[in-house]
Amino acid sequence: MVVLEAPPVRDTRRVSAAVAAAGVSSFALLYAPQPVLPQLAAGFGLDPGSASLTIGVATGALAVAVLPVAWLAGRVGRRRVIVWSMLATAIIGLLLPLAPSFSVLLAMRAVQGVAVAGFAGVAAAYLADAVGTARLPAAVGAMIAGNSVGGMLGRLGAGFAAGPMGWHGALLVVAVLSLVCALFAALTLPHDGAPEPTGFRAAEPGSEILWRGSPDAGPVRRARLGAGLVGLVGPFAVGALATGAFVALYNAAGFRLAAPPLSLAPAAASLVFLSYAMGTASSAAAGRLAARLGWTKALVTALAVTVAGAVLTAHPSLPLIATGFAVLTAGFFAAHAIANAWVAAEAPPSARGRAAGVYTLCYYLGSGLGGTAGGVVYGHAGWAWLIGLTSAWLALAVLAVLMTRRSR
Repeated sequence: MVVLEAPPVRDTRRVSAAVAAAGVSSFALLYAPQPVLPQLAAGFGLDPGSASLTIGVATGALAVAVLPVAWLAGRVGRRRVIVWSMLATAIIGLLLPLAPSFSVLLAMRAVQGVAVAGFAGVAAAYLADAVGTARLPAAVGAMIAGNSVGGMLGRLGAGFAAGPMGWHGALLVVAVLSLVCALFAALTLPHDGAPEPTGFRAAEPGSEILWRGSPDAGPVRRARLGAGLVGLVGPFAVGALATGAFVALYNAAGFRLAAPPLSLAPAAASLVFLSYAMGTASSAAAGRLAARLGWTKALVTALAVTVAGAVLTAHPSLPLIATGFAVLTAGFFAAHAIANAWVAAEAPPSARGRAAGVYTLCYYLGSGLGGTAGGVVYGHAGWAWLIGLTSAWLALAVLAVLMTRRSR
């Protein structure tokens, strides 16, 4: 067997801090409109399902763009793609408040989603090369913790600014915050964090080369790579189904909290996004959970916690609703971190970038389609039906993980 010598280990803390800041920048902007969906609906005369397109269009465009962007990153360099992605995302964020109509806003959000793909579709593969597989679960946990912090800050910032400044000012505040984080990440991210292979060390003469960019070894090698991706169906399903459930619940949360009998103001309703602090903690701890229980048990446990939290939100009591969101957020981010690390660690080395791209594609297709479908279900049938739908999606994700385990 021919094995490429492991890339030199970089300053893991520096790499993790830079990628976490990039996650804050990207995800603060991607989901900033979520807490102001009721204001957007009122301003443009929309129902909840139509307003949810503000999120769905961006995440859907991200899903479509992620594989081409991942391919581009393999050609021009992952760091370069990540940096330009962050800066473009922030600049579009600064322009969003100027949108004269909802259709223009949606078009700008679609372009912004494509820009975010440059970070979301490349970061996991960048980390795999930068820190090595031994440190990968912790680094991925730090990245997803940054993503959850960004999601929380973006939503909280927009929610609190919406009262005095309207949705225009709310989105502008988040864009400025994101630009600061993007500049920090651009200055901190190592220039040589994702080296391309330059040589091979042979362990046995005449054996197969197993690394990204290696020469095509014919149908046997392609079959092995295909089998490796099939063995990742479970985490891919988690990326699509669990994310769809999670985004659907949060898209509808603002409408439910603003409606009678709760009738919360935008700033008060946005406090539900403090639950993302639970996601930050659980994603950072997910690597330890996976090391202790294994991929399958850890992932099923995290999904079960997510279902339990979703069911808690069905109660009309505001404290129980808040508790339910905290629980489901902790469960979801743990599941996301475990599934993401599973893909990065278990994919064949020569298909690692492709596998990361497929996972990100599933994640954002789930976010776009599931989030929009959830808004439609909530608008027509109410919260209880939304809980039933999202719980069914999570149960299907558990089934896919268990089936993947049997097939391996």
